[in-house]
Amino acid sequence: MLGTYLKECLYFTANRLGRVITKMAEDEFAASGLSPTSAFLMMAVFEKEGISQKELGEILHLQPSTVTRLIEKLVIKGLITSRVEGRLSLIFATGKGKALEETINECWNNLRNRYNVLLGVKEGDELSLHLYEVSDQLENIE
Repeated sequence: MLGTYLKECLYFTANRLGRVITKMAEDEFAASGLSPTSAFLMMAVFEKEGISQKELGEILHLQPSTVTRLIEKLVIKGLITSRVEGRLSLIFATGKGKALEETINECWNNLRNRYNVLLGVKEGDELSLHLYEVSDQLENIE
């Protein structure tokens, strides 16, 4: 069958899944006015006020330059502030940012519900965990 090799290629199938889930996430997080990645950064800040920029990169699995750009955009929107303490840049939600917490959480729940309707709750959670573990394994190959 034509294209069978693509179905057996982790690179191709992972990218395809990435495109599909990115579209779903962008649709759901549109209500917050944020990209999914910016919304997840905000969720991490809500979870730990004064989180360091380095911690955000580790949690979100993003390069420092990407985290810096996201933070700059959120500062411009007035959603977070950054305070330098020694060698650390600490991130805090503003009042305007905190006001978005419920909306962001609703967007996140809507996204999970959207794919859980298709996959099933247990299957969706298991797939997410498995993909996370596989990503860790592949990331640590040297």
